Amino acid sequence: MLPEDRTDADLVTLSAFVDGELPPVDETVLHARLASDPLAASRVFAYCAQKSALQALCRTSGEDPAPSPYLVLRHRDPWWWRFGMAAAWCLAGAGVALAATVFVPRGGSGDSGVGSVFATGEPDTFARRADVAYAVYTPEQRHPVEVGAADEAHLVAWLSKRLGKPLSVPSLQEYGYALVGGRLLPGASGPAAQFMYENDAGERLTLYVGSSGKDTSKVRLLSDGNRRTFYWTTDRMGYALSGPPTEGHLRTIAYEVCGALGGDRSQW
Repeated sequence: MLPEDRTDADLVTLSAFVDGELPPVDETVLHARLASDPLAASRVFAYCAQKSALQALCRTSGEDPAPSPYLVLRHRDPWWWRFGMAAAWCLAGAGVALAATVFVPRGGSGDSGVGSVFATGEPDTFARRADVAYAVYTPEQRHPVEVGAADEAHLVAWLSKRLGKPLSVPSLQEYGYALVGGRLLPGASGPAAQFMYENDAGERLTLYVGSSGKDTSKVRLLSDGNRRTFYWTTDRMGYALSGPPTEGHLRTIAYEVCGALGGDRSQW
């Protein structure tokens, strides 16, 4: 646990040291102090660990890390420096795990009165992939799809051939959503397809189609807080409609899509 018996001014000084903002004279004094003040050293390496973890998480590919002002202490290699570096790696790992939760959905229901209607439990693999694909591609502005809606016939023929099953693209115009296009994705055991729709407000829905290990399954809800995915299996093909929680008609749209694609609406 980090020491708490520090004054606000002292904490500001330690933080400024980590950020390289202290005047040279003050920095020299603090260097000497850290060698004999374990509590101050503990606070400094905690700050340094946080900073290093954030730099590691935010650094873009190909960039060299910015040198840390704290590296001037390495020539002494005190115990608290070595411990601080270990803490940095631990925090970086925790940060990666936290960031991963943005894209790794949680099972079960969390959909304000809707989830309780549907089966819960560990989501099917294709549903997880559908949810991640929605999170990855819907924010894209320039390249949200591989093939645009202007080439819908080619898109459907291409994806049908790759999946080895005749596909169709349900119209969602009734709900204010127009087809943007689609793309080929890797599925759990072969290729999968994603079709994207968008309304006038810029909200997007995606329909994911991929193989499933089940003949038929009831409709289930995968909810993450930022995303909702209704998914089901028909004839060993998994279907998943994903959208934002602000889309109040997502259940109704998914119900229509299920029927349009040959699913059994009694599953609802």
